[in-house]
Amino acid sequence: MGNLIAIVGRPNVGKSTLFNRLTGTRQAIVSETAGTTRDRQYGKTEWNGREVSLVDTGGWVVNSDDIFEEEIRKQVLIATEEADVILFVVDVKNGVTDLDTQVAEILRRTKTPVVLVANKTDDNIDRYGAAEFYSLGLGDPYCISAATGSGTGDLLDAILDKLPPEAQAGEEDNIPRFSVVGRPNAGKSSLINAFIGEDRHIVTDIAGTTRDSILTRYDKFGFDFYLVDTAGIRKKNKVTEDLEFYSVMRSIRAIENSDVCLLLIDATRGIESQDMNIFQVIQRNHKSIVVVINKWDIATDKSQTAMKHFEETIRSRMAPFTDFPIVFASALTKQRIFRVLETAKNVYLNRKRHISTSKLNEEMLPLIEAYPPPSIKGKYIKIKYCMQLPDTQIPSFVFYANLPQYVKEPYKRFLENKIRERWDFKGTPMHIFIRQK
Repeated sequence: MGNLIAIVGRPNVGKSTLFNRLTGTRQAIVSETAGTTRDRQYGKTEWNGREVSLVDTGGWVVNSDDIFEEEIRKQVLIATEEADVILFVVDVKNGVTDLDTQVAEILRRTKTPVVLVANKTDDNIDRYGAAEFYSLGLGDPYCISAATGSGTGDLLDAILDKLPPEAQAGEEDNIPRFSVVGRPNAGKSSLINAFIGEDRHIVTDIAGTTRDSILTRYDKFGFDFYLVDTAGIRKKNKVTEDLEFYSVMRSIRAIENSDVCLLLIDATRGIESQDMNIFQVIQRNHKSIVVVINKWDIATDKSQTAMKHFEETIRSRMAPFTDFPIVFASALTKQRIFRVLETAKNVYLNRKRHISTSKLNEEMLPLIEAYPPPSIKGKYIKIKYCMQLPDTQIPSFVFYANLPQYVKEPYKRFLENKIRERWDFKGTPMHIFIRQK
């Protein structure tokens, strides 16, 4: 399963530059979805065949002097609770500051492995300067320059050394994994309890391969799936609950570990930036999604018009991906709880749906002929054949064209929308590839 690495440190030491350096090489490849660059705080990178997730805590600091140090402290605490490895970034040009010493103090007390990163080491003179960071008591500083990339290879080696050994995914039994994610107090635990109910005739809890996702096997009423539960598994270490960063950190593991994510939105609060952050993590991981509007029983206006308005708001905020189900439910009164499970199950089946090549061509080719890709520089683009790739994580379609490089994003979206109109891929992201025929 994915390992989580948090980048901490005071402002302006180059955390974001390091984050971009480590994820950037692959970022362009990883996210083919338009508009995923808005959230620069979470990304993935691969080194020596291991994929790790990186979280840059810098994007979450509330920047005002009086609460500033307090915020950084909170974040470092959360990071030590949630991450597998901490990258503590310091700035060679500035040397050790008071804030660095404070952060180091928290990090020395934690059991989480820490890698000390001396950034902005641009020449050999800076290397001598890095020696003063030994005083932080966190071992050897790794001298790097995030801006030029020097030293990042050694740094990645050091990170992999400190990661826990990869657990073998034992239960690869094609049983879907659903996770419930959302902001604190959106009602995740109540929803999980509503699913499970008092009569827990549920097969055993399997401790997930990541430290804190627990898989609960749910099989009754004709459903059979694992519930990936990360809610409240370890004691909350004096962390104020309202921290946006906290809920995103918690959700990342659950999302990476599941097939379908039930994103819980509190009907009384509407959709907030935090919901969007979690939605983007779901998208970045190409997971399927069901949006559940919880606490609908206490919403002030429950009319059809209110429902419709709520739906439209959500879809417009989450565009361009809008083809996902929205269920209005209440974990408390168990209203439509069943519908939530059914919807999740259908979305999982959509994720696995395979369209035969003949059927696909029969439907799509006449459409493409009627609306071909716009010609560029007088060159006409012809698409002669298409197919769905077998055994992919999410539905992926290839269209073979004579000039694939000229087929742009809007046309790919057009193709995707036409596929969605004809077949049910609701709730599931898809890839459209254009290749040389």
